[in-house]
Amino acid sequence: MDGQSFEPEGRYARHLILPGIGPAGQARLGAASVLVIGAGGLGSPVLLYLAAAGVGRLGLADDDVVSLSNLQRQVLHGTARLGQGKTVSARARLADLNPEVVLETHAIRVEAETAATLVAGYDLVIDCTDNLAARHLLNRACVAAGVPLLSGAIAQWEGQIGLYAPGLGGPCYACTFPKPDHPPPAQSKGVVGALPGVVGARMALEAIKQLTGAGQGLLGRLWMIDTLWNEERLMVTHRRADCPVCRGKGEKC
Repeated sequence: MDGQSFEPEGRYARHLILPGIGPAGQARLGAASVLVIGAGGLGSPVLLYLAAAGVGRLGLADDDVVSLSNLQRQVLHGTARLGQGKTVSARARLADLNPEVVLETHAIRVEAETAATLVAGYDLVIDCTDNLAARHLLNRACVAAGVPLLSGAIAQWEGQIGLYAPGLGGPCYACTFPKPDHPPPAQSKGVVGALPGVVGARMALEAIKQLTGAGQGLLGRLWMIDTLWNEERLMVTHRRADCPVCRGKGEKC
């Protein structure tokens, strides 16, 4: 991105000396575009860390407003922002954190009519929604557009993250999670306030790795954590030949 600071003590100084990123990786971050769906619990740390990292163009979609019950975990917002649209609140905080980042906000809900338009033109889409229906809508739109989807979910004390990209040889979200008829609402399960920070920060880290090519990402793998009992698992996932969403898209199943 034009205008990024590459001085020894500039904004990205700790990235510039970091193996796996360095000046070339930081330049890739500056040239990248990422769309984050949801500015709530997961979206808060994802947006904060990606803006701080210098992602060149950062999109945000959320049609909700800031409420008092959000503030237990949605650290992007504050008491002074109660009643304000989350995209408005987020833009103010992110612009203050890093004015070099181009911010695009969309105060709309993810629906069949809007998903395809939203994901077009981005290098990576990050799903920080709180319901299964939206995740499947995003998955279909990303598969059709050939855009990788990094998806996270949390409930109570547990979280999970996966990278879904048939075009890169991995499964799509529907390969791993075939859609049930009546998913329970995520809001009915409760969540410990610090959990979105743990999972959301890991999502931001995986996004940075994906954009810079550093290390090994989560393509074809599902990371799961149970913070109550300090247990982590990494499961291998595969494409399904009979998947109705990604069959015939990208590489062969």
